[in-house]
Amino acid sequence: MAELHNTLKAHRTEKGFTQALLAEAVGVSRKSINTIENRVFTPSTLLALQIADALECSVHDILRERRLICSSQY
Repeated sequence: MAELHNTLKAHRTEKGFTQALLAEAVGVSRKSINTIENRVFTPSTLLALQIADALECSVHDILRERRLICSSQY
């Protein structure tokens, strides 16, 4: 099993962007950036590419698959 892990907030703050500035740069609302950072919403491929471009990084830098290890007991 896997889940999407994102480091958007860390990359955004490292680059000096507020949520509002990043939202304006990619044409979405500040709330959209907030929901992505809080893992409520997963961005579309196009939006992820636009965010990565604005932050001068790759999509893989901000969104990664995290594999979960499941253990079962019998």
